[in-house]
Amino acid sequence: MQTTDNFDPAELAKFSDLAHRWWDTESEFRPLHQINPLRLAWIENQVPLKGLRVLDVGCGGGILADAMARTGADVLGIDLAIKALKVAQLHALEAQTEGVRYQEISAEALAAAQPGTFDVVTCMEMLEHVPDPSSIVKACATLVKPGGHVFFSTINRNAKAFLFAIVGAEYVLNMLPRGTHEYAKLIKPSELAGYCRASGLTLQQTKGMQYNPLTRHYWLDADTSVNYMFATTKS
Repeated sequence: MQTTDNFDPAELAKFSDLAHRWWDTESEFRPLHQINPLRLAWIENQVPLKGLRVLDVGCGGGILADAMARTGADVLGIDLAIKALKVAQLHALEAQTEGVRYQEISAEALAAAQPGTFDVVTCMEMLEHVPDPSSIVKACATLVKPGGHVFFSTINRNAKAFLFAIVGAEYVLNMLPRGTHEYAKLIKPSELAGYCRASGLTLQQTKGMQYNPLTRHYWLDADTSVNYMFATTKS
């Protein structure tokens, strides 16, 4: 296994401790299960995945990677949380999901070994958990083929995001374990756009994700003030 120093041991431990609950749809990972169909549909609306080579960076327990494989894509999920990867592998066996495999390796190490390999790269809900998100963006850009697509999702850094994504989601609604997100690590869209430009990625579309705690309903719109996604292409 190859790694770089661009990871936070405390973050890995946090998600490793919860690994056995990744596929429990009523667990701390319930929000990921609920938003997964929205994310997948948004990605597929821009690039149908069937038959493509897809990389999911920071795949965790494989919720998105598994879903993308079920569209007919050839998917590799990578992460440094080995317990989560084992859960992902076990789920793929139990669900008989074809076309998905998992590897314990960093994005930077894989980029050094396999540049320009993938048609599509996804990096969802991961950038806000690493010390240097720009390094991850650069690695994603290196890994995708020219003309390929890279998708990111993360959380904005402002007062509203602090109120909704941290205070609301973690302390009031208990949707996520307390301490899941650190305000200082959240990323403004302007910052992520800068990382993308510096890495040779062209921003094609932004999309915000909203949540109504009364109806427990998620939807996508143009409001990127809290949760947001970027669709980019490599020149």
